[in-house]
Amino acid sequence: MSKKRWNIAIVGATGVVGEQLIECLEERNFPVGEIKYLASSGSAGKTLEFKGTAVAIQELTHDSFEGIDIAFFSADSQRAREFCPSAWKAGAVCIDTSNAWRMDPEVPLVVPEVNPRAIAGYSNKGIIATPACSTIQMVVALKPLHDYGNIKRIVVSTYQAVSATGKKAIAELHKQVVELLNTRTPDSEVYPHRIAFNCLPQIDSFCDNGYTGEEMKLVDETRKIMEADIKITATAVRVPVFYGHSESINIETEKKISAGQARELISKAPGCELVDDPAEQVYPLAQDAAGQDLVQVGRIREDHSIENGLNLWVVADNIRKGAATNAVQIAEILIEKYLK
Repeated sequence: MSKKRWNIAIVGATGVVGEQLIECLEERNFPVGEIKYLASSGSAGKTLEFKGTAVAIQELTHDSFEGIDIAFFSADSQRAREFCPSAWKAGAVCIDTSNAWRMDPEVPLVVPEVNPRAIAGYSNKGIIATPACSTIQMVVALKPLHDYGNIKRIVVSTYQAVSATGKKAIAELHKQVVELLNTRTPDSEVYPHRIAFNCLPQIDSFCDNGYTGEEMKLVDETRKIMEADIKITATAVRVPVFYGHSESINIETEKKISAGQARELISKAPGCELVDDPAEQVYPLAQDAAGQDLVQVGRIREDHSIENGLNLWVVADNIRKGAATNAVQIAEILIEKYLK
């Protein structure tokens, strides 16, 4: 890694992803020179630590990026659309975890284990987008299988943790569980229905085609990242889990891949961990994926209803791997290969 020190800004530093970004930068020993925490005016003046030193949070403005080399955006898409151009104008490369720029043809959409070369396209607008956390773990798991057998079709159902919605959703699940266990009827404010002890087959708003925005992200982002016109259909479900998205994935390939071959391919793939011993009740669990960076893959079996089909169960920490680590990995490649 480069010996130079880089000045970093984190937009949305007080959010779930922002706090995880800080932790990942520390753990991975990213060569940080100065670090600037940016958030709304309500958080300005408060402090967060970086490697044991208190850093004051500053209010996000269009003048916040002078002297910054890399700006991590972990805020909402509205702020990313408004402030990324200002950051680039000031000389900072933006790495955005929101959905603001993902489908912009001039902005690379990057998962380092899958399409690291796309990072070179940052110079178009000074922005690198990261996909939805559900997309990240799916393409990391499917990359080695696609390289070997050329995936034709994907059917995916996701079971997504509340942390993807932010701190208010985490608090609401906790509160609802306590209320129900005390025989009280809880209120639902973050989601349209109670999430505790329930499953909601809606993530994001519904589109005209009957799919939700989250489901269409899985379709559109996967095609862009893998640069392939794969047929994809998705169902996204919110479940009462704090951290860790789980996915049931069925694929159809042009070239036959046996279950044994799939296990071997995934066991050697970057970013993947094979967790697949059903006889011993060993398979990926959200509780085990939480807090680590690997995409766990198991329950690998052939789908005998089609000629070349496979089923997989894929789990990852949606906040850590599905947002923060992916963004930091992009920054590591950026400073190693592209920035001077």
